Amino acid sequence: MIDSLLRKRKKILILDGAMGSYLLEKGIEFKGAPELLNITCGMKIREIHEEYVEAGADIIYTNTFGANPFKLSEFGLHYRVKEINLAAITLAKQASKGKALVALSVGPTGQLLEPMGSLSFNEAVKAFKTQMETAVEGKVDLIVIETMTQLNEARAALLAAQSTGIPAVVTMSFEENGRTLMGDTPEAAAVVLQSMGAAAVGANCSLGPDKLVPVIDAIKKVSKVPVIAKPNAGMPILKNGKTVYNTEPEKFSIQCRDLALKGASLIGGCCGTNPDYIRKLKSILKPLTPDMNTPDYFNVVCSNRKLVFMGPDTPTVVIGERINPTGKSKLSAALKKGDINPVIDEAKNQADAGAHMLDVNVSVAGIDEASTMRKVINTISKIVDLPLSVDSSNAEAIEAGLSAFCGRALVNSVNGSEESLNKVLPLVKKFGAMVIGLTMDESGLPKNTSERLTIAERIIERAEAIGIPRKDVVIDCLTLTAGTHQNQAVETLKALKLVREKLGCLTTLGISNISYGLPNRGIINNTFLAMALGAGLNLPIINPLEKGVFETIKAADLLNGRDPGAKLFLMSYKPRQDKINDTEFHKESNTTQKLIDSIISGDKKNAQVFVTDLLKDKSPFDIIESAIVPALKDVGDKYERGEFFLPQLMLAAETVQHVFSKIKEKFPGSVMKSRGKVLLATVKGDIHDIGKNIVKALLQNHGFEVIDLGKDVPHETIIKSAKENKVKLIGLSALMTTSLISLEKTINAIKNQLSDCLIMVGGAVLTSEYAKKIGADFYAKDAMEGVKIAQRVFR
Repeated sequence: MIDSLLRKRKKILILDGAMGSYLLEKGIEFKGAPELLNITCGMKIREIHEEYVEAGADIIYTNTFGANPFKLSEFGLHYRVKEINLAAITLAKQASKGKALVALSVGPTGQLLEPMGSLSFNEAVKAFKTQMETAVEGKVDLIVIETMTQLNEARAALLAAQSTGIPAVVTMSFEENGRTLMGDTPEAAAVVLQSMGAAAVGANCSLGPDKLVPVIDAIKKVSKVPVIAKPNAGMPILKNGKTVYNTEPEKFSIQCRDLALKGASLIGGCCGTNPDYIRKLKSILKPLTPDMNTPDYFNVVCSNRKLVFMGPDTPTVVIGERINPTGKSKLSAALKKGDINPVIDEAKNQADAGAHMLDVNVSVAGIDEASTMRKVINTISKIVDLPLSVDSSNAEAIEAGLSAFCGRALVNSVNGSEESLNKVLPLVKKFGAMVIGLTMDESGLPKNTSERLTIAERIIERAEAIGIPRKDVVIDCLTLTAGTHQNQAVETLKALKLVREKLGCLTTLGISNISYGLPNRGIINNTFLAMALGAGLNLPIINPLEKGVFETIKAADLLNGRDPGAKLFLMSYKPRQDKINDTEFHKESNTTQKLIDSIISGDKKNAQVFVTDLLKDKSPFDIIESAIVPALKDVGDKYERGEFFLPQLMLAAETVQHVFSKIKEKFPGSVMKSRGKVLLATVKGDIHDIGKNIVKALLQNHGFEVIDLGKDVPHETIIKSAKENKVKLIGLSALMTTSLISLEKTINAIKNQLSDCLIMVGGAVLTSEYAKKIGADFYAKDAMEGVKIAQRVFR
């Protein structure tokens, strides 16, 4: 819809501006949910929509940003979801009068999703569906999912939107470091969301147009759908006692022109903008035509942080095979007991060895495969940043894995049987995944090249029939063991060539199967690997720890023309140090260093082993000072350098909790004394507390006692608690523009009654300059900075 509209009109589509900050600018104050104004103050809401239409907006957003069950429940309005959303849609449609499209605005739930939080993916989908069902009844033109800081939440919202049949677009909110709060990259977000069917992708809020340019540039480089930019009017400042934004309409619109030149074709305004901004924006962008060019790459899979490109002539992509209990009695036994630590070890080892993707198979008789798959993928995603292949013949397990994985996955696999085609392909389509097509069917294993090709053609035909592009299908021509099917190796190689030549698909093989039951398996595997690469193999599924694998691949890529200028081959040309096992590694460093390394990497299991060993000779205080404190400092430094992101911070914090639990077991009551009390609260009128909760977790794991008053907290409650607990440092959070006034009032009240109390503030809408002007002692740009402030206060 969006693409065709842009091509038809041949102009940049103008989106509307802010709702919340414009309400305050107009003097319309509200207590509680701003979405309730659709009912209590409908005429004013409609007038704002009319102003934006008159200013030239092609698309207006309904006043429903927080009208989902979770957000409305904060105000006791969860039972009015339908009423509030339908009222908002009616007002927007009345104002548009057919001159502008009406989009249902859908914001985040305010909850942390798994694996970092407790809200499940399916619960999030259900909540979003409740809101989006009103889009069907209200007959909106499209759904806008906006201001998302968790890619998994954006995925959940998009799935809910897809169930309505109404086109949906998605915009994420990025910080100055080019990542979302959870460390998602713009490129990964664009790939995942467009693959799931988003009609357009982009960014909104948090940043002004100048700071959003590199984000839009990154999105455009991978996006095959139109790109959206809806920046703030700069950042808030205090002017004559009022909160205003520091970028005027003229400057804002000129900077937005740069966004258009970087490829944004739908542009509007977020916090701090008003109809004057949209009017000027319309004027300045009028001469421009939308950039409809799309990037030229064959295909890509990704995690939320790492992209892996693939194509017929690009370097070979290695899929690590070792997370598979088949033939592994110890791994099978561990999975039966619910112990996934061996899986974590395999994931880390394969990632360290250089695998580009990891295959995940947890199929063991007698376990709940779907539940185990979800648990394993949630855990692996916190440990490594590689894309994953969800490997199962069980459709429920595949769906569980695809739900859990915050990225674009590869499904392993669908085969040519009717049952498999009917069950697996719809899941691939639903989640925007790629899929391996296994060339076997109800008849069993293929006997020759012709049978393999026939089944491959059937799989591709069925995939394309439900909207899965041919490029998203990776054909597996089957590797049978040479020990019992010696003649089939040649048939497999012939089939690889034909699939590439006749079908134009990428190919994969389980390389290690060729040597099953034979001696000297390594030489057989590497020889077959080289032959298969020469025949057109693109994604070998193989043991990346096996000696010679990467040497073979690098040399084959060089000789097959997949490594232009021999760049990768020359980069890897150095004496290989074979992968040493964990036991050998542990002999090379003392136990204190092992504990430090375990905390940094989030290895909870080994961290508990190492601290138990250290407790034989050291006091808890010595362990804290020599291992825990240095480890947390290193994690913080990596975060500052952009090497680590929030998930790694939280994982290290969780690991420290496990270490403390072991210390408590051996020496009850001897854990580090509190380094000081910190009171945290989200100010009155603001119901967002994800950021505050992250600060709380990090403070606790750095030895501080935290008094958490929650969200939407009156200043009287904060002052009373601070007095009762003799608090020296208070941390206040404000995420919404509309809560900045409350933040300033809270600070003034605290300063008047608790002159010795220090205040640090944080939130997406704040700057250090603004924090200083409203009387805060410290500004925490992120959670780690909050910890550093506390350390300075209590040192």
